[in-house]
Amino acid sequence: MKKALLAVLFAAFAAPAFAQEKTFELKISHWVPASHPLQKSLEDWAAAVEKASGGTIKSRVFPAQQLGKAFDHYDMARDGIADVTYVNPGYQPGRFPIMGAGELPFLMSDAKGGSMGLDAWYRKYAEKEMKDVKFCLAFVHTPSSLHTRTKKVVVPDDIKGMKIRPADATIANFVTQLGGTNVQSSAPEVRDIIERGVADGVFFPAGSLVLFGVDKVTKFHIDAPMYVTTFVFVINKDKYNEMSERQKKAVDDNCNTEAAGRVGEFWGKFEDAGIDKVKAQSGQDVYALTPEQVALWKKASEPLIKTWGDGVRKTGVDPDAALTELRASLAKYNALTP
Repeated sequence: MKKALLAVLFAAFAAPAFAQEKTFELKISHWVPASHPLQKSLEDWAAAVEKASGGTIKSRVFPAQQLGKAFDHYDMARDGIADVTYVNPGYQPGRFPIMGAGELPFLMSDAKGGSMGLDAWYRKYAEKEMKDVKFCLAFVHTPSSLHTRTKKVVVPDDIKGMKIRPADATIANFVTQLGGTNVQSSAPEVRDIIERGVADGVFFPAGSLVLFGVDKVTKFHIDAPMYVTTFVFVINKDKYNEMSERQKKAVDDNCNTEAAGRVGEFWGKFEDAGIDKVKAQSGQDVYALTPEQVALWKKASEPLIKTWGDGVRKTGVDPDAALTELRASLAKYNALTP
């Protein structure tokens, strides 16, 4: 009898409290097409938050740069143009130097484990590096490679004299170091710059290569896990701070390492399937690298660690310790390249 009475009293007090909560409709913005797997990941994220909030936090996803350019998405969340955004930190070289560790070539072997390892490691650094937004989660796509139009690239020296669209700031440094020229563009613009001859090739995951039609303007494709690109979901701080404690918990419960793994795994499977689609096309040259060739690429990439470390040291963080921590986190989630 007492338990029943307590339950009735709790319901009587709790229901009005929930009813008085402010309702939200979050604007979630990204810059890839609605056909990209990220669209479903963001829709699933929004649905999970809505359910956990008792229906008081709803969302609408805006794909394909509807609310702003790809390069602007971090600032869009900071300034409240959107409430939740998808960001490639490497689109703004030098702004997020610590996160750049995840971009180092030949570091990660798996999209799901890489996402979880990166996310778990970066959480303490996000408070320093992305303090003007609420950090939600970090993730990566599947380890990917280089695709070119007129020249087959096998060893690092082949990059000399080429115009390459890099995946991120670290790969841009790599291209420069190897004697190439960087051509900056967002992912949706890649096909156009290659088709017009502005760029000779692109570092891109294979599934996205097909999705964006870049396979129609490239012929040579390295089939080797050379690099990943890091991404984050971030949230406008003011909007988050307006929420009740219960609503904040609904968001926080979907901004964690497990959620990062789900996003990375789903996207990773999409990209992994892309290489077979390219192989099935006539006129495409998809080729693996020999162990000796991989060793040359790894050797050539070693100076990038120092370049990354120099940038991180300026923030007051010890780059050697940070990279050791990242490697340990990736190993924990079985995603560290041997």
